[in-house]
Order: sequence, then structure tokens, then C-alpha cells
Amino acid sequence: MGQLHSAGQATFALKLAKISISCSQVQRIAQEIGNELAQERDHKVVQQRHRELPVRVSVTPGTVAVEVDGGRTKTRARGCGPGVHEVQGKEIKVACLITLQSEPSEQDPQPEPPPSFRQPRRVRRLVEQMKGLAGENNSHDPEENAVENEESTPEQPLPEKTSDYPASPRRLVRTCLGSTADSHAFGPMMAAEAQERGFYQAKRKAFVSDGAAYNWTIHRGYFADFEPITDFLHALCYVYSAAYGVGDSEAQRWSIYEKWLWACWQGRVQEVIEELDLAQKKVGVVPDGEKLDKKDPRRLVADALSYLNNNRSRMDYPRYRREGQPITSSLVESLVGEFNARVKSRQKYWNRPGGAEPILQLRAAVLSEDNRLDNFFQRREGYAYRGRRTARSNSGQACI
Repeated sequence: MGQLHSAGQATFALKLAKISISCSQVQRIAQEIGNELAQERDHKVVQQRHRELPVRVSVTPGTVAVEVDGGRTKTRARGCGPGVHEVQGKEIKVACLITLQSEPSEQDPQPEPPPSFRQPRRVRRLVEQMKGLAGENNSHDPEENAVENEESTPEQPLPEKTSDYPASPRRLVRTCLGSTADSHAFGPMMAAEAQERGFYQAKRKAFVSDGAAYNWTIHRGYFADFEPITDFLHALCYVYSAAYGVGDSEAQRWSIYEKWLWACWQGRVQEVIEELDLAQKKVGVVPDGEKLDKKDPRRLVADALSYLNNNRSRMDYPRYRREGQPITSSLVESLVGEFNARVKSRQKYWNRPGGAEPILQLRAAVLSEDNRLDNFFQRREGYAYRGRRTARSNSGQACI
């Protein structure tokens, strides 16, 4: 259930293995295990709050990153009989905590933007895909209940390596969190996971996210000594869209985009802001209270200007590259797609309030790279081989 995309697929896979079990039984067992995983997670949150949660890794990591983002699913009212009633959208909080291999350097290891950011067709596809993952929702309201456009979401998750610059830190071990909880509850979950993995003792620490305000509230509350980094891919999308609104021809639009891309990549964000100010005067300001079409040049420029103004203190990309830190949140963007693949489709409606929560815990355990699901079953009462810890599970306990 955590690996496949539905209970039906899991039932079919078990039948291929000559295990006869009904789909409803699979659902019941998955919910039971998911709830136990959630209880274990919440217990760790309480331990962390009371400063009683031990670090479970044997080696303190050198470079770490915490990335957070959100996906969406659809919910329905419980107890209304057969069918789907009172459909609402619900955001899913997703986070990944990654240990990285990287080395600081005195010089910027790549002062030029990667070739993939300078190829019109690839950039256009990237912008479309990023907008699809966001559901064309620029409000950044974590609890917005409007159901997003299902057609706008890509079937495949965003690739984890969207940039090809050689200075990119190499990923070592990833662990994952997913929940329908709001940001006030999700922040402590992230903090507990970071505590267990020794992230607070790491030499180099980064917190990477898009511009959503609640993500930076989590940063201030639980990761204040982590370097705050605004995802470069979102900045790229905003300046690309603004260039589209300002330019009069394809050639001019691309020229403007390339100029702003170089400036952002090299940390000259203030120059882009000043040029966007002039562009806003040229295309016109957004009238108060008026809702503009998403392709209106006034809106495109205003959105980019607001985004860069709000995030410029977290966009010193040359320094981050020199310090061996990541500058994109592509790892969590990809992870959102992997969570969405399990809990989101045209046929899936989860009971409110927490119908998807057990499955999200199973999915997070499957996607984590520290053998946590195997370790969970070995601790679980009734496990046939309890006490016989395999070499694999032992190594999982020491993963960094």
C-alpha cells in the first residue's frame, strides 16, 4: 500500500505472490499500520519538545539540508452515504531531510548559469511543470479549500536533478515526512526528525524552500540556525514569466529573461528588482481589488516583483555555492510528486478530516532511505523474527 498507487494494485500484487486477501483487508491493515506509524511519530514530537529525544545516528553529518513544500489532494465529507459529497481540496505538507556530500570553496564553483537554464524549450517545459505542481495557485494559502485543476498537474514528479552544474552537492541519505496537519503541527514533526538524525549538530545546515510564508515561519521556529535559501527554480519561473509580460517579441522576451537569469544566479537580485519596478510602470500597476487574468502582463510583473522583494535576503546564491549548499528545492519538489502519485487522482477522495494520514505515513516510510519500515516491523508486537536484527536494519539505524 505504501509502495503501490492503490489498495487494488496491492491486492493484485499479493495475488501474484499466491497470497489471497481482499481489497478491504488490505485497506484495513494499511490503515492500522499507518496509524501506528503516526502514533510513533507523535510520540517523538513530544520527546523532542521535552528535550528527551535521543540522536540515533552514530556519526554527525557534515552537510545537511531540510526542504519543505506542499502537494494537494481531494477530500469528501464522512458519513454521507455512498458516493462523493462536499468535495474540498486539502494541502499535504511534505518535507525531506537530506545528508549531502559537498566541499566549500573560496571561489564560486560555477559563476555561470547551467546550460539547461539557457535553452528555451527546456526552460518553457520547466516553468510549465513548476506551475503544474503548484496548481497555478499563487496565493500560498496553506489551508485554501478550493479544489485545484486536476489537468494542470503532471503525471510524473519533477526530476530531482534539474540543474547540471558540477558544484551541486551529492545526495547521501534522504528521509521523508508527509502529513495533512497544518504548519503549526508539521514544524515540530520536522524538528523531531532533524533531532534524531543529528542535523542540529552538523557543520553546514541549509533550509531550502519556495516563497510560501508558512515555510519560513517553520524555519524561524525550528531551524533558525540553518541557512535560509529560497529555491532558485521558483525565482527562475517568476523572472521568466515577467519577461514574457514585458517583451514585445519572442526574441526580446528571451533576451530579458537571460539578463535577469544571470543577475539572479550571480546574486544581483536588487538589479532585477529595480528593472521590474520600471517594467511595472511601463505595463501598468495592478488595480486595487481587481482580479487579473494569470497571463496579464501587469500581474506577471507584479508577482515577480513581490516574490523577489520578499525573498531577496535569501537569494545570495554565489555564497551558497561557495559553501557547498544546495540552491534548489528540487529534491522535495520531486518528493511531492511521489506523494501525489499515491494520494491524488481523479478517483481518489479521502474522508475528512484525516483519511489520508495513515497512507501518508506508510508512503513516507517507504520513501525514506533508512530502512525505517523494516525497523518498525521488527519492533512491532507479533513480529515473527523479533530480536533477530539483520545487518541491513543495523546499518539503517546508523544512516546519516
